[in-house]
Amino acid sequence: MRWDIFCRIVDNYGDIGVCWRLAKQLAQAHGIQVRLWIDQPGIAAKLVPELDPALPAQTVSGVEICHWTLPFPQTAAADVVIEAFGCDLPPAYLHAMQASRPVWINLEYLSAERWVDDFHARASTHPQLGLTKHFFFPGFTPASGGLLRETNLLAERTRFQQSHALQAAFWESLGIMPQHAYTISLFCYPHAPLDSLLDAMMQVGQPVLCIIPNGPIAEHAMAWLRSRKGQHKLRVATVPFLSQERYDHLLWACDLNFVRGEDSWIRALWAGKPLIWQPYLQEGDAHLAKLEAFLQHYCQDSPPDLSIHIMAAHRAWNRNGFTPSAWQALLAALPGWHKQSQAYARKQAEESDLAAKLVIYCRKFF
Repeated sequence: MRWDIFCRIVDNYGDIGVCWRLAKQLAQAHGIQVRLWIDQPGIAAKLVPELDPALPAQTVSGVEICHWTLPFPQTAAADVVIEAFGCDLPPAYLHAMQASRPVWINLEYLSAERWVDDFHARASTHPQLGLTKHFFFPGFTPASGGLLRETNLLAERTRFQQSHALQAAFWESLGIMPQHAYTISLFCYPHAPLDSLLDAMMQVGQPVLCIIPNGPIAEHAMAWLRSRKGQHKLRVATVPFLSQERYDHLLWACDLNFVRGEDSWIRALWAGKPLIWQPYLQEGDAHLAKLEAFLQHYCQDSPPDLSIHIMAAHRAWNRNGFTPSAWQALLAALPGWHKQSQAYARKQAEESDLAAKLVIYCRKFF
């Protein structure tokens, strides 16, 4: 069976991050022949270091990666076609689909909102082509499409988190020495209230090491830190772009992870560490509705006092920023939050993962 996945890289690395993980899992865990079509291989190469952006097609980790060019090359449609995040398939490929009538999946963005369960796996007929498109919604409940998760992910995470040697080697590879500080990974959108967070960290006075990927956010944080005089216990470290595997290690190693969008959000959930999520900014504050839906699910088994701190931290980061008192309360909540994060990851891992659910769903059409 052959599957084609189409991905337009529209938000840096989030869309390709999800599609690349899915393609690898379908190929490696399910033995499916997968072609991943991407429109910007130069960007994808940062996420997939083995990828040569100059080649029109190549195989990496068992997945054939093809350059989605205009005009689109003539090719037969696969048995299953995944249109990731409504990216609009090439007209030439849609024409090929009319001849073979494959299973057409629209892979949607992840949300914890309640309506997801009702709309998951619904079908719609294309008015001109007569082809049926099936809408596959990732989600947090058994009635949804599930979450991306490799088979041995939690076991590998536990092995890493229980090994001081593996963690020490990882920090050394980055040239970073935590030195008994709170370790914070920070991956955020430009509109995040970064200054308020840095100011709160500095004023509270607890040792903090804030780790930020190279780029404008890191440059701003370093400039902010240089402008502050006097003694303080806040350090900022910048790191180069990390592969997906090494980014997992960073999430596993840190005490708290600030994440954004979709791919880093889900990887932080599987890390079993406290996280603060920044959803993609949407008109009419629709992103805040997504945030609140997630918080209700994330905190459903937490003690009420812990839930208050978790929700307050997320709302501060996504609204008006942190105050020193809010940051102090967050640090005090971290031990209980860590236990909650571990329990939440274990509970979510009891459900089938997204790739497995997708394979089961598509097989019924053959």
